[in-house]
Amino acid sequence: MPPGRPHNDFTYEKAQNVGRTFLRMKDYFRGEIGLLIGMAAMVILSSVFSLISPALQSKAIDIIAGEKQGELMNVLYVLTAVFLASAATGFFQSRMSAFLSQNIVRKLRDELFDHIIDLPVGYVDNHSHGDIISRMTNDIDNVSSTISQSLSTLFSSVIMILGTMGIMLFYCWQLALLSFITVIFTILVTKLMAGKIRKYSRLKQEGLGALNGVVEETVTGYHTVMAYNYQDDAIAEFNAKSDALRDVGIKANVLSGIMGPIMNTIGNIGFVIIAFFGGMFAIRGLISVGMISAFIVYAKQFGRPIQSLANIYGNLQGALASAERVFGILDQPKEDKSGERDTDGMSGHVSFKHVNFSYVPGKQVLYDFNLEVDPGKKIALVGATGCGKTTVVNLLLRFYSPDSGSIEIDGVDIKDIDANDLRNNMSIVLQDTVLFADTVRHNLKYASDTVTDEQMYRAMEISHCDRMVETLPEGLDTKLTLSSSNISEGQKQLLAIARAFASDPSILILDEATSNVDTRTEKQIQDAMARAMANRTSIVIAHRLSTIQDADQIIVMDQGHIMESGTHDELLAARGKYYELYMRQFAGFAT
Repeated sequence: MPPGRPHNDFTYEKAQNVGRTFLRMKDYFRGEIGLLIGMAAMVILSSVFSLISPALQSKAIDIIAGEKQGELMNVLYVLTAVFLASAATGFFQSRMSAFLSQNIVRKLRDELFDHIIDLPVGYVDNHSHGDIISRMTNDIDNVSSTISQSLSTLFSSVIMILGTMGIMLFYCWQLALLSFITVIFTILVTKLMAGKIRKYSRLKQEGLGALNGVVEETVTGYHTVMAYNYQDDAIAEFNAKSDALRDVGIKANVLSGIMGPIMNTIGNIGFVIIAFFGGMFAIRGLISVGMISAFIVYAKQFGRPIQSLANIYGNLQGALASAERVFGILDQPKEDKSGERDTDGMSGHVSFKHVNFSYVPGKQVLYDFNLEVDPGKKIALVGATGCGKTTVVNLLLRFYSPDSGSIEIDGVDIKDIDANDLRNNMSIVLQDTVLFADTVRHNLKYASDTVTDEQMYRAMEISHCDRMVETLPEGLDTKLTLSSSNISEGQKQLLAIARAFASDPSILILDEATSNVDTRTEKQIQDAMARAMANRTSIVIAHRLSTIQDADQIIVMDQGHIMESGTHDELLAARGKYYELYMRQFAGFAT
């Protein structure tokens, strides 16, 4: 399972196929032509205003110095108007960039989430959940920030470089060529420093991720840390990660900090060159004093976009890498839910016929598995962890498909039944209870929007959580927190059982459904479930054999095979595998 990676590390990755990723990203801009044209217009106008303002300043200085004739105030009025227009175009450019990036990212995010929802269970099971979430959040945010910040900057930088170069060459090509000397140093230093800064910034983010991991594990497992007196070891581990982060952080911050002064020094050297040679040229009458001032501004305008392009290159690489990671999920095939048969009038007769299955090729889980579950009967699957009990349920729900053999309901192969229709007729209660950060009412109606209040109250009564819900601050409208931390594990499981009953399924699946409740409540739920399971096909996965003694048939599994089957009394009398499991739990029998 690939581990999740911290967001900032993506910034320095390179896309494996830049051209293909770029072309795919281009498709998301097709509906935003108006914003693109408007943003480009604002960038061009802003660049033009930035290019003509030094020339106007030069003219004003020459008028003051008496080298040129003209009305100074008129020039100042025009210069003021240019500055105001430049600010206005910059404002509209920023707004359009923000709208453009958010519109594109919304499309990408919506498409990704819609695709994730329809991915096969196997893909989600075999990939890091943190990595999938990171692609939805961090990678898309990286694309968003690059579009909003780097796209317009890239366009304006190119215009400013070309425009500034042309104006400088037009006014005095000799001084322009001398000014370009510092540009060469700027490019070399930027390339050298940017590589080192990226390296240590990446290491800093990796160190920060490792440190956050230690803190998260310690806080999440605080009771375990305290119970095992692991405080000193936890502190030592934290200090080691913190020291490593400090060392890398110092290097990253020092390199980032000296980048500005170095660039300023190179820029100042450029100003000295312009001032010295510009003075000589002014004495010879090649240029005016005002033009020297303009050249100083143009030289600064020329160097700044070059630095910006160096930074943008890294950002674009990171954004394309992030986009490629998003497309990596979008390229995954959706779950095949197709099926022409419906489940109207399902009786719940389940048949597994010669089913073989493996999650990973070469590592088989089920071997020639055959099972008949008559309608309305309660079947229990027991056996050691990893014997294939949950796999049987995964196959029945069409989360996975058998390698060979078939699974039928009422004589119809489930691969011919629409998966959504199939699952609408089933309810499952998992050992690891999942409730959502919503009201109790909405959690109970999660299986079906058509669940009535009467069905809801009946389900709560059956699962013995009606009194518990009444004690909650707002009853059914009580909002559960993230991970349902405002109720106990037992209460969560009772609500999950009620949710399964509320939808009135044809087939009920219980996977260690009472593992988190006390013995007294478990007995009450068993009695209630016996009533709820009447005339309903039920498949129960259990380790606690006390919960399945009334099953119509108990299937004992071992390493993907059915070892024996029968009722509780029949299996005890046979003194086989089930007898060994039973004696371990209830009689302390050594086997």
